[in-house]
Amino acid sequence: MPNATDPQLLVFKNWTFRLREARGKSKRLLILLHGWMGDENSMWVLARKLSPKYTILGPRGPFPVAEGGYSWRKIKPGTFGTSSLEELRPSAEALLKFLDDWSLFVGVNADQFDVMGFSQGAALAYSMVLLYPERIRHLAALSGFLPEDGETLLSATRLQNKAVFIAHGRQDELISVERARRAETHLRESGAQVTYCESDAGHKVSKECLSEMERFFGRV
Repeated sequence: MPNATDPQLLVFKNWTFRLREARGKSKRLLILLHGWMGDENSMWVLARKLSPKYTILGPRGPFPVAEGGYSWRKIKPGTFGTSSLEELRPSAEALLKFLDDWSLFVGVNADQFDVMGFSQGAALAYSMVLLYPERIRHLAALSGFLPEDGETLLSATRLQNKAVFIAHGRQDELISVERARRAETHLRESGAQVTYCESDAGHKVSKECLSEMERFFGRV
């Protein structure tokens, strides 16, 4: 049985991903979405903190970055942190198609799943809950941001009682903490149940917010 430190590296329909299978009878699916220049390995340090009742899948973004790693949208130099919903929509649609095909193939229930994203991966996670709110159960956005046109769509999307976790550092030099604060406000106005953790960290997740995240996902 693979574990958080020794996940399987798999390929299915041109998607490369890491997989940790769940233990026990109560199983849920959690998708880990890496940030800009990350890959399928980037989020596995967080998997150790998550319940063994989760099947955890970490896919590799579809767009190679020249400097190394991968992206969830086509490369546009000088536009870090400004991904729009329409730029992320192709990856959101392709990822959902992959999950449906893979879950059917292996017999995992993906009718609803949880998603956690870091930085650009958080923007993709937000995109997925905006485009497919009925498919997402819990969402965690770490050091991330709502897509540029996401706020407009969110105002027309009801996320009543959707569980959302946001973690952000006040010293984040890449993505301003103000964007996380705005996301929290808009999500609450849409009806989501938001757990918000802000710390003095930079573009990473602090220990206190990791503990909050563990408690958030502990209610499997």
